[in-house]
Amino acid sequence: MFENFKAKTKEYKIFLIIFSGIIICLFVVLIVSGIFGIINKIKFGDERVYRDTISIQGQGKVYTKPDIAIVDLSVVTEGRNIKDVQDRNTKKMNGVIEFLKGFEIEDKDIKTINYNIYPRYNYENRAIPQIIGYEITQTLEVKIRNLEKIGEILDKSVGAGINQVSSLRFWVDKDEDLKAEARKLAIEDAKKKAEILASNLGIKLVKIAGFSEDTGYYPIPIYKEAIGMGGGGTVPDIQTGENEIIVNVNLIYEID
Repeated sequence: MFENFKAKTKEYKIFLIIFSGIIICLFVVLIVSGIFGIINKIKFGDERVYRDTISIQGQGKVYTKPDIAIVDLSVVTEGRNIKDVQDRNTKKMNGVIEFLKGFEIEDKDIKTINYNIYPRYNYENRAIPQIIGYEITQTLEVKIRNLEKIGEILDKSVGAGINQVSSLRFWVDKDEDLKAEARKLAIEDAKKKAEILASNLGIKLVKIAGFSEDTGYYPIPIYKEAIGMGGGGTVPDIQTGENEIIVNVNLIYEID
């Protein structure tokens, strides 16, 4: 009887081993099938993207004369007493603002963009630097819409109290129509490139499936023309030139 029980136990263990092996094999098959299914789906998706579309870039440029000049004008004042320096700087700057208004520059085109008070130190023969005075810098950003007056304004601003001029640049004030024109040229450029590429590759353009535009827009100055050539040669020779407005686009085509 004991031998019979032992034989049955051995048969039961063998059955469990075989059954477990079958379950493990089925589980492995399911996992492998699932992995290959995922890979096939990813591969099919990638193939479909690269097979069915192409991406083309185009650029449009428009040239125009600027209609506004922007310049930074500063009054820098130094002295030993900070209150005295501040009072003198304020008086000079108020005179500069009145001077600018005399050229019909409106309040909206005059903006304070910097006001700094710097202590001045004596570093000679001292363990600890000592304050010996102060320097105040106040800067105005000025928009000049009458470009014929730029040279005269810069020339006479020194007499009005300005002792630092920087960052003269030229801009197009209302440029939406110009950007629209540049965008149209960029799209036409991309379409022509797409047609040439399709012909070379032997494919057919079906339709435009996507569009994007480079929103980073900066008009680039191209200096060509001088203004402000006043009599006597004392007025600065200021170059206005042209601005180059650039728009870049990207078209995505479905192809066949």
